[in-house]
Amino acid sequence: MEAIIIWLCGGVKEAQVAISRISLYAFLSVGTGCTVVGNFLVVLSISYFKQLQSPTNSFVLSLAVADCLVGLLVMPFSMIRTVEGCWYFGPLFCRLHSSLDVMLCTASIFHLSCIAFDRYYAVCNPLVYSLKMSNSHVALLIAICWTVPMLISFGPIMLDLHVADVDIFIPSDVCVFLVSRVYAVMASLVAFYLPMAVMLVAYWKIFKAAKRQAKQISAMERKAAKTLGIIMGVFLIFWMPFFTVNIVDPFIEYTTEGVVWDVFLWLGYINSSLNPFLYGFFNRCFRRAFLMFLSCRVYVTVALYTSSVA
Repeated sequence: MEAIIIWLCGGVKEAQVAISRISLYAFLSVGTGCTVVGNFLVVLSISYFKQLQSPTNSFVLSLAVADCLVGLLVMPFSMIRTVEGCWYFGPLFCRLHSSLDVMLCTASIFHLSCIAFDRYYAVCNPLVYSLKMSNSHVALLIAICWTVPMLISFGPIMLDLHVADVDIFIPSDVCVFLVSRVYAVMASLVAFYLPMAVMLVAYWKIFKAAKRQAKQISAMERKAAKTLGIIMGVFLIFWMPFFTVNIVDPFIEYTTEGVVWDVFLWLGYINSSLNPFLYGFFNRCFRRAFLMFLSCRVYVTVALYTSSVA
């Protein structure tokens, strides 16, 4: 009888673990799907509708590409690692995945700071906006948004220049990202704290300009300032925990629990999921474009136009 009870208890525990894993897979899969679909809609909307093709939305388009790639190339493998507790894809792909993770998330953050910079000139210095945000300047800034993250990710990580010099046994089926103190501080400064400073300064200047010149600034620009503030607030809430732990952990001998890393990392991923919804919710043109794509009205319009021309 005792053996039967132990067997039954073991079966119940296994069932509970299986349900927990399935639930976590479902939850993280929904987040991953929302990231991909939402950002892909942003890419489609800006590419298709000419009224959405502006300097600001060039940054938004590039941001959506970065966030969409986070959903396609990073989040699925991170999801398996989080749920299963181990890594099935080998040490080489572990480094490649870590490089893509750092690069794409940093690129996403850089784009947000560029959008803040763009809005600063649009609101605070509108007379020089067309000069400062010319097509060539926008292209240069977008190139920086991709090049710098690539330099601080693929180079150090693939060459193992980021590795911490500590005597910690790491099993072969585990993909962990233990970095040296120098890399942790430098990468966090470049990837998060400097862009955060740019966004904070830009938003503060926009806020002061909007408050001082409320009657001169149009309702659309005031709405842009409000939207920027919300986007920046979401950005800080979801990325600050990860980058705080990222800097602190090497100085406390890498004692941060794995579950804490997973929670904070997925909070950062959620920022990539929320960006397209923030734009869709606050921007009427994006909202209309999203609805048209979701209701297939775009394809109906194209089909009618094609048949009428023929």
